[in-house]
Amino acid sequence: MKKLVALFGASALLLGACGTTGLEGNDTGDNGEEGVESVARDEMTVGLSLSTLNNPFFVSLQEGVETAAEAEGTDVRTVDAQDDTAKQLNDVNDLIQQGVDVLLINPVDSAAIEPAIESANNAGIPVITIDRSSEGGEVITLVASNNVEGGEMAAQRIIDLVGEGAITVQLEGVPGASATRERGEGFMNVAEDGLDVVDSQTANFNRSEGLTVMENMLQSNSDVEAVFAQNDEMALGAIEAIEAAGLAEDVIVIGFDGNDDALAAVEEGRLDATIAQQPDEMGRIAMETAYEYFEGGEIEEYIASPLELIINE
Repeated sequence: MKKLVALFGASALLLGACGTTGLEGNDTGDNGEEGVESVARDEMTVGLSLSTLNNPFFVSLQEGVETAAEAEGTDVRTVDAQDDTAKQLNDVNDLIQQGVDVLLINPVDSAAIEPAIESANNAGIPVITIDRSSEGGEVITLVASNNVEGGEMAAQRIIDLVGEGAITVQLEGVPGASATRERGEGFMNVAEDGLDVVDSQTANFNRSEGLTVMENMLQSNSDVEAVFAQNDEMALGAIEAIEAAGLAEDVIVIGFDGNDDALAAVEEGRLDATIAQQPDEMGRIAMETAYEYFEGGEIEEYIASPLELIINE
């Protein structure tokens, strides 16, 4: 069985560059911001709003939050927006009404989440966004991978495998999500001059949509040499379409996230690479940042979570 290799990390392990978040103590002093009172870890209630639990990435993110919280006796109330912006707004408002101490939000849409964050602001409830940013409202920090750099890594990997000018298509994520915008931006930073990108369509970070969109792309572009899918679920759907068309030996696919199915596909040689995030670590970081906030720590506006390019060697 071939060995999976992490070629390199795109981001240094987060908290080295973003100030200390050791979080070892249980200091009960006031936070540096005026009006913020400490909340003991074992008395804290956390509202966790996730864009969808139909994606293994966000299940792992949830597990990272809940594992860190369980170790400290913290109560976590998780809600699943099911990729529905209206449902997420209602979910967050329900959590606000329940009087949670802090909100950890993974937005479906970075613009649409703004009213919910503003409602939390008005209620005096601090907000941390995870994986995707908000375009409005006040948040303590964003905990996320460097999506722009990850997109650049994907484009460069295609060039390394196929060469400059390779005929390439892109499967985009949910319109309006910051991850969609940033991964696409990074990809095009390199691809604009280095690749021939003939099509780019949304498949909403969804595996079945990735299959359908890829089928349509192959009908229009039978000479495609490479695919960049902005998450692994779409990449795995694209692989199904490519294999069904008998083109598995002719088209390479690069995914993004590093979920278990994708890592298995890399090891099998079906997926050529994935830009691997660490969602469980992302969740843990977000939870510990909430502790740091209530214990008076200084929190950076952005906390980077590591990225690695995973290939089969």
